[in-house]
Amino acid sequence: MPLDIKPHAYDPAVAPELFEGVLPRRVAAFIIDVILIGVPIALAYVFTFIFTIVTLGLGAVLFWLLPPATVVWAVVYFGLTLGSPASATIGMRMMDLEMRTWYGAPAYFVLGAVHAVFFWLSVSFFTPFILLVALFNERGRLLHDMLLGTVVINNADRAASLRATLYAGTSFKGL
Repeated sequence: MPLDIKPHAYDPAVAPELFEGVLPRRVAAFIIDVILIGVPIALAYVFTFIFTIVTLGLGAVLFWLLPPATVVWAVVYFGLTLGSPASATIGMRMMDLEMRTWYGAPAYFVLGAVHAVFFWLSVSFFTPFILLVALFNERGRLLHDMLLGTVVINNADRAASLRATLYAGTSFKGL
């Protein structure tokens, strides 16, 4: 049975506009996503606290549900948003980024959910310093990106505008 190995779809030497400014925008997108995930969780804690007061302490039983619900909510958020047609979380959309597989296919629900789990596990086990891996490879990929075969790039609109500015005034008409 032959092994079909696909080449990398995104080469920073051929299409630098796909990777231009991705890392700082990815950090900003992450902060936006953490806020979007955290607000409903904070509201759930406030609701549970108020419910506990109203029920004279009986609602405190619900507090044990909140930590697992937090994990489920985060995994579902990343799975649904990265698995959407945009292949991007809401924060990534705001920053004009998208996630693709290394061979160019869009992300899907399971890949998005596992991506989030691998991110949190890698940061938990290897400390946040593991994020420095992105500074030492040409595609700006993090460890969990490499393990899962994903790459975060500028979306088509941002890449087109960067391409226009990168090649403005030159006779280069490729790409």
